Amino acid sequence: MAIITEEPQSPPQLRHRKANPKPTPNPASPPSEPPSTPAPPKSAETTVNPFHFWFYFTLLVSLITLSSVLISSSLSQQDPKTWFLSLPPLLRRHYSNGRTLKVQTALDHPQVEVFSIQHGPVDADSRVLIVHGAGCSSFSFQDVVRELGSRNSVRAVAIDLPGSGFSDKSVVVMEESVGGSDPFSKMWDVYQEIREKGIFWGFDQLVEQGYVDFDENAVKVLKRERVKPIELGSEEMGRVLGQVVDSMGLAPVDLVLHDSALGLSANWISENRGLIRSVVVLDGAPSGMALPLWAVGVPVVREIVLGFRFVFEMVLGKCCVKSVVAAEAEAHRILLKGRDGASAVVGMGKKLNCSFDLSEWSNRDSVKGLPFQVIWSGGWSDEWTSVGRQMADALLQSEFVSHSGGRWMQEQNSEEVAERIYEFVSSLPKPYREVVEETIPNHSQGKYTAKSDHQHGQGHGHDGHSHHGHGHGLGHHEHAGYMDSYGVGHGYGM
Repeated sequence: MAIITEEPQSPPQLRHRKANPKPTPNPASPPSEPPSTPAPPKSAETTVNPFHFWFYFTLLVSLITLSSVLISSSLSQQDPKTWFLSLPPLLRRHYSNGRTLKVQTALDHPQVEVFSIQHGPVDADSRVLIVHGAGCSSFSFQDVVRELGSRNSVRAVAIDLPGSGFSDKSVVVMEESVGGSDPFSKMWDVYQEIREKGIFWGFDQLVEQGYVDFDENAVKVLKRERVKPIELGSEEMGRVLGQVVDSMGLAPVDLVLHDSALGLSANWISENRGLIRSVVVLDGAPSGMALPLWAVGVPVVREIVLGFRFVFEMVLGKCCVKSVVAAEAEAHRILLKGRDGASAVVGMGKKLNCSFDLSEWSNRDSVKGLPFQVIWSGGWSDEWTSVGRQMADALLQSEFVSHSGGRWMQEQNSEEVAERIYEFVSSLPKPYREVVEETIPNHSQGKYTAKSDHQHGQGHGHDGHSHHGHGHGLGHHEHAGYMDSYGVGHGYGM
């Protein structure tokens, strides 16, 4: 028997509706627009957040600032004794060959110590004083001094100007300021009163007399000590030269002015013609200096130039010397960065007289007739040689000679420069020096003779004590050695 089963079938109409839906016409609706294609996704470059740039920029500036602070801390002033003991042998040997004397750069400033080296007999006919330019020091001229001093008729002296080399580079000054009338200044005055008289001073006065004795309208002058770098201008240079020439007995002196020293010394030369026998200009432009001021004046640049040896050698080779010797460059770098020497160099550079007229100065009555010699670097550049010849033409009674070195002296050309200077000063007439003899009264003659015999018998007569057997002609007041301030003693090694 056959069984027939029927399977349920879905309604065909529903399938048909699903498969072929018919849109219902709507006459009121607007005509349909074609569907817009989706916008492509933006690339990574177009979706960069603008704050990313400022983040990285701030990070870079912070790193540069942090590096500058770290380098500045390494260049900060050390303890004088520690700084001296850390010097390389080249500088320590140079220092052991010198001594110091005290000068005053301004009337209201304390005395400062000036380092000097010298060689040659005290009673020489020619007394040469070498004055370096800004950024340089007597270290560059130690071989020139030795070569000149080896001649029997020349006494050669080179100094470190205040703010340079081993001389003092800063001075403590007392500054006065008038207290302000703003609320913060008054609060500060009250605080100072409490510090000076005690915290219960006002309360005691209030109990005793019913009020506090405090004058609000009083004009108070505040005094404070401040350490300032020595900024050497024309006036300060004149004071230094006058005191050095007088204390070392160099008059009439043969001046050798290097680099910027010419412009700084011009006024003193014209005002003290009787103390000067001749002037030698050694690669000295009327205004300007070989070492660029931006290298030691711009804060971040200064830390980089003085903080890294290779950077300083690049600057030195580009602007000052023809061939860089690593040991000499390192010595210059240490002297510049030690004890804030860069600030003193910047102060000297800012005080240069950029409007100095060499022709007008040389035509002054006080300068006419003064023998001049211009020693110039012949291989530095054609432009620099042209500047030297223009200077020789502007200076009356001058001769022009060249040397093979750069704008700063080096050991390799020191003998050549010393020979040029010696030929010039030895060709001049011998200077006349007036000898003043003091008349001793008859009633004191016997006492003086007995005292002199007693002193010479002990080997400590006036000359023996004053010169310490070295024959350097420096008085007893100059025996305060610069190294004594470091606490390690000092001996004159010439």
